[in-house]
Amino acid sequence: MVTHQNRLHQDRLRSLAMNDEEFIESVLSIRLENVETSGLDPKTHALVRLGALLALDAAPASYQGVVGVALSSGATLDDIVGVLIAVAPTVGIARVVSAAPELALALGYDIDAALERLEGHGVDG
Repeated sequence: MVTHQNRLHQDRLRSLAMNDEEFIESVLSIRLENVETSGLDPKTHALVRLGALLALDAAPASYQGVVGVALSSGATLDDIVGVLIAVAPTVGIARVVSAAPELALALGYDIDAALERLEGHGVDG
């Protein structure tokens, strides 16, 4: 039995395979319509986008925007850090170590300042 859900993903795959410009523009646009087009709920959509930014070693400003959307969509701080941990085996530890301080800043946590405070108290990292 073919359901609406089956047809929807088939239509989307066919549009991508055919390089349907209108569909691709809607997918690549930075509008909220992309959330609807993806078929994902806003929280999942934001977390997936965060995973992609981490994989690409994106600029810190990129994290700020997507973290804000994720949080306003119901993601928790643990969800956001969980994305970093989830992508680690795929993107590699060097990328994760590089991204962690930037993601922390987007969450309002300055790791460098925290480490300096720990060092000032005689605690080795």
